Amino acid sequence: MIARLHAAWKKAAQTANLAVGMPDYDTYVRHRRAAHPGEPVMSYAEFFRERQDARYGSAANPRCC
Repeated sequence: MIARLHAAWKKAAQTANLAVGMPDYDTYVRHRRAAHPGEPVMSYAEFFRERQDARYGSAANPRCC
C-alpha cells in the first residue's frame, strides 16, 4: 500500500514538474547512464539550474521575452 502511494505521489510530482516545463531528474539520469556511459551526470542542483537557465536565461545570457 505504501509503495503504491509513493509511486502515485512520484508520478503526480513528475506531471506537475512537466506542466511547468521542468523535466524529470530521474529520467535525465537514466538517459545519461544509458546513452552516455562514462560521462559525468549533473547533480540535482546543477540539473535544476541548467534547466532554469535554458528556460529563462541566466545573468550571463538573459532573455528579453
